[in-house]
Amino acid sequence: MIPLRPLPTAADPAPRDLSQDLPREPLWRDLVGEVLRRERRAQGRTLKDVSEASRISMAYLSEVERGRKEASSEVLAAAAQALGLSLADVLALAGERLVSLAAARTRSRSRSLGAAGGHRSVRTTGPVGATGPAGPMGGVLLAA
Repeated sequence: MIPLRPLPTAADPAPRDLSQDLPREPLWRDLVGEVLRRERRAQGRTLKDVSEASRISMAYLSEVERGRKEASSEVLAAAAQALGLSLADVLALAGERLVSLAAARTRSRSRSLGAAGGHRSVRTTGPVGATGPAGPMGGVLLAA
């Protein structure tokens, strides 16, 4: 068997993996759970209280809040309603957090690539005819 590239020797420096310097990509279940927990605590309510009001087991609701379980839309809607929110409210808050984390990740990646001499192109797009560069709703950040 012939290797496609020479095997590294002890004298060769290991290539640096820049992705290790970046925070991991956030998971949707983490973001939704964070929103539910933050809203519950802001209302001064216990997990048990929201569990009973939503008819979701306390153990399962706790797992959802900690991002350990991927809840169905029915479960999320029940939890949201128990908190006096709509499902759309919960998803919008999670979406805002995702955009915020993605922007921070992009800035971090740009600094890492800049230090390593890399090149990065970033542009924003929004709805056609929208006001501002990314539209009234924030738009989408595309990076290549």
